[in-house]
Amino acid sequence: MTEVGPLLQHWRKSRRLSQLALAAEAAVSIRHLCFIETGRARPSRTMVLRLAEALDVPLRDRNTLLLAAGFAPAYRESQPDAPALGAVRGAIDAILAQQEPFPAVVMDRDWDLRHANAAATRFFEFLQAGHDGSPPGAANVLRMMFHPDGVRRYVANWPDVAESLTRRVRRESIGGVTDERAHRILGEVLAYPGVPASLATLDATAAPLLPIVRCPSSATAGGSTSSPR
Repeated sequence: MTEVGPLLQHWRKSRRLSQLALAAEAAVSIRHLCFIETGRARPSRTMVLRLAEALDVPLRDRNTLLLAAGFAPAYRESQPDAPALGAVRGAIDAILAQQEPFPAVVMDRDWDLRHANAAATRFFEFLQAGHDGSPPGAANVLRMMFHPDGVRRYVANWPDVAESLTRRVRRESIGGVTDERAHRILGEVLAYPGVPASLATLDATAAPLLPIVRCPSSATAGGSTSSPR
């Protein structure tokens, strides 16, 4: 099992905080924080949650920190089809429908496509028309953008988009010491034919907005779209 000290240290460094800055934010002595990170002191449940709050750790990863410290998770995680999330699913369907006639999709933290409105379904079918190949595995935004048989062939500024997406994935999984799937799928798409080897060494710095420009020869709908960060 991963120790809580290295996990907290990883989160602190990913947030670009010194031990002094985190200690001040969490109202704990820097000596105690140092002892926690090096394993010389075992934090209480309250201390783990206090440090996680100061580091703005996502709730799912706060559970990971608690488990690493020997405590039970504090936050419940439900499957998307759970009855308790019925209202959430209804809200998602309403939002997707409201975007018509523009394509809209919902993806999870692994970039898998979970929901799409009718316009998005037609759009992806149009892009795939006349092509026998398709990205392997489940429908996934990264696979679609990086694979030679995916959306990549229609994007005029694909090198810029690929770089931006790589940085974004690294940023979103930067605290995920245990998030093996995020690292695995990123490694998969970076190994696709034609993907520059230089993308493997990019850091997590990303611009807040990047236009995705269609190739002039492709008759896709619209001139460009934006990839929000």
